[in-house]
Amino acid sequence: MTHILSLAAGTLPEFLPDQVAIAAGQSGFTHVGFTIEPSHWTPELAKATKSAIREYNLSVLDTEVVWIPEGGVLTDDHRLIIDAGAELGAANILVVSSDPDPDRTAGALHQLCEWAQPANMSVALEFLMITAVRSLDSALDIIKRCDHPAAAVLIDSLHFQRAGHAPADLKSVDRNLLNYSQICDGQLHCENNMDAYLTDAVDLRSAPGEGELPLASLLEALPPAIPLSLEVRSKAYRDRYSDATDRAAAVRQQSLAYFNDIGISIR
Repeated sequence: MTHILSLAAGTLPEFLPDQVAIAAGQSGFTHVGFTIEPSHWTPELAKATKSAIREYNLSVLDTEVVWIPEGGVLTDDHRLIIDAGAELGAANILVVSSDPDPDRTAGALHQLCEWAQPANMSVALEFLMITAVRSLDSALDIIKRCDHPAAAVLIDSLHFQRAGHAPADLKSVDRNLLNYSQICDGQLHCENNMDAYLTDAVDLRSAPGEGELPLASLLEALPPAIPLSLEVRSKAYRDRYSDATDRAAAVRQQSLAYFNDIGISIR
């Protein structure tokens, strides 16, 4: 199995997109992802980010995160994230939903797909315990209701575990819906409450091979060449590596060692 490895924005959450791009390029990544904050996304920041992408010959795997609000009504800020992704040449837009109504979420997802399709971007719906879409089955049901070719589902290794899924659950998923995956390691178990899930997601991740998740089995169940976004949102790494490039390099080095140990090649 040969995979693209991308630096996810969540590994460097306190840095701006242009800084994330520089760190990705300087640490040896070929692909990168960005968090787009509409209130901070200026023409100057867009120009600086595109300049860094060109300088390091990076490809943009994804931009995030579009939060579908309760009620399902999208705003200009949601459209801005889509447009920023198109401007940066992103392949995917990451979406989560706070709306418990699957039809409203599906309607909003369809609109996001309509906005993204002209730029050939997929719109990947992520399920996680701190949102209204908490399982693979729920995400797939919404994508079916959405009925748009740009819609996809995002598997995040940590959230996949927290939802109670096993790698075998992916066997029946249409491969065309799996355009990329977010990968990290972490603790095998987590307390069943919102605060614990949130802390787990934003502070307690680790690089592949440093935790207890069944990553090798998950990777075997995913499509053989699926791009992997290295989402190591970790307080330990933030405390240890305040420099963006140093942190990106450390996460990449540990991850490559793990992938090599389990027989997965990265290009």
